Amino acid sequence: MRALFFCLIGLLTASPDFALAEIKLSTKPAPGANETRYFTSIDGLMNGNADVILKETRQGKTVTSAVLDVCYPAEKGSERKDRFVVNLAVSGQTLTGTTQSLADKLPVSVKLTRKPTGDGFEFKGQISVGQTVTEVASTDNSDLSEKEFLDNQTTDEGITATPKDFTEVSPESIGVKVKLDAASDFLKGLKGQDLEVSLNSLGVTCDALRAGEQTITISADPSRAAALIAKFKSQPGVVAAGWTSGVVDMERTIRFAAADWRDGDKLNKDKLAAAITGVLTKTLAAKSATSAWNANTGTLKLTFKRPSQLYPALDLTETIEIAALAAPDKPGATDRLMLWIGNPVISTVDETAGPKLNLSDEASGDEEGDQKDDNGALEALAKEFGGQHWDADKSAWK
Repeated sequence: MRALFFCLIGLLTASPDFALAEIKLSTKPAPGANETRYFTSIDGLMNGNADVILKETRQGKTVTSAVLDVCYPAEKGSERKDRFVVNLAVSGQTLTGTTQSLADKLPVSVKLTRKPTGDGFEFKGQISVGQTVTEVASTDNSDLSEKEFLDNQTTDEGITATPKDFTEVSPESIGVKVKLDAASDFLKGLKGQDLEVSLNSLGVTCDALRAGEQTITISADPSRAAALIAKFKSQPGVVAAGWTSGVVDMERTIRFAAADWRDGDKLNKDKLAAAITGVLTKTLAAKSATSAWNANTGTLKLTFKRPSQLYPALDLTETIEIAALAAPDKPGATDRLMLWIGNPVISTVDETAGPKLNLSDEASGDEEGDQKDDNGALEALAKEFGGQHWDADKSAWK
């Protein structure tokens, strides 16, 4: 026996390829063992708007159990989602089951036939939700291993509880991950507060329905963000709270010493707005029209006016809107501020006396079309404030 043992050790030592082959073989499912496979699409369900996960447990090629998870628009054209999860009984190639939808409590009935077709699978049958019957005729479906399925799942909600600085998250933008059954009370508790809730984050996605958790995005004055995050963390149903991505684009941001722009520990907003306005009136060759700080988000909205050169004889006026945000460059104590300046948005109107020429701008809905040349405003602001630019290649201030 000892001789046989040492013979095997010698064989593995002398032949690394043989050892590797043995290791690889050991990772394969043993014959007759259960294996889990997933389908993440079945064509045609709910007019192609359904998000589908079919989980199968197999012994060899035989399906022993299956679970169908379908998330879909609750009403045609609606952003609101409903979902059902049904355990399917397996009889040969037939999969059947009944349940009710989770939100609207509608009766659900599933009857499908499943047929291998070369390298893929075919599904045919019917799925009924309430009074709506969907005919299923889906061909050429491929399945995934459990590892492949899990690798494709998105789990990063983009919330950073303790960022080292505000280069990857935005100082005014807060993300709150809250359990679905507590989300309504959490949102109602935000009424009357000086903040803004992103409308897009109110929609409960299929991922949120499956996770049982929703991420709400909130904008608030950077000076109040840390206190709000601490408050949110203590509220019922909140899983996580922190900073997330927002308006700040580092390529349009400068950093500078804070001392001259604070009164005690507060930002001197009047002084800062006057300095920004003074620089922009020169770079834009325009007159200042309005300047206002948003009490909810802490952003500064500036408007300027100048004669339009598009058709000088008409004496048209260009109105230029620019948003700005000033904040500490990181949470907590710091002697630096950062200033983000948005791209100018320019509109042209007739402000002459008497009858007006009505104008339309076909490009007004095109975000790229709204981003106009700011005539070197960012560079001029950096010079005025003695600030640094962000080096995207090195991910550092320069």
